[in-house]
Amino acid sequence: MARPRNQAERRAQLIDATARTVVELGATATKLRDVARAAGVTPASVLYYYSDIQELFAAVFERSAATYFVSREEAIAAADGPVSRLRACIRSGVPWPGEGEESTRLLFELFPVALRNEGAADRQRAFANQQTELYRQVLELGQKSGDFTLAGDPWALGRSFVALEDGYAMDLLVGSATAQDIEDRLLDHARIVTGNPAFGCGD
Repeated sequence: MARPRNQAERRAQLIDATARTVVELGATATKLRDVARAAGVTPASVLYYYSDIQELFAAVFERSAATYFVSREEAIAAADGPVSRLRACIRSGVPWPGEGEESTRLLFELFPVALRNEGAADRQRAFANQQTELYRQVLELGQKSGDFTLAGDPWALGRSFVALEDGYAMDLLVGSATAQDIEDRLLDHARIVTGNPAFGCGD
């Protein structure tokens, strides 16, 4: 690894190396020496920037969550109208093969960090709330336009979408569902909670 020009660059390199290692080995099997090896540095060099592996995991989770959220936000903003925006919100949360599935796998591997790291727990709560807010905004937009007849409070419905995404993503990661299965299920849920038949599966 080339010597970084500053601490921010070195931290970014360590986060990259950790993310790759976690995807390859899993968070429970990843040790500090594995990260150091992937980054081309010594374990002592890693500890100069992060106090322990848990702090490094928290930094990886924070960056991954932020990148994931921004991609969803951009997908929704590019859509026109409540129906298209809710479809975009749903589709952007599905772990499609490739980068989407890898990103989801990384976030799931790192979820347990929130149980042991207060900063990571705060970030996890904020991450869930950010995604819920995306749904809330789209649902309220459709309610105001008359496209949606909501079955409940927009925030609560948004949180249910996020919870379903998490559960269905686990189905995919263990091989009991495909990305298309997940999108179809979420679209069916959208039809039920919005009262709009445009969200029927396969439409």
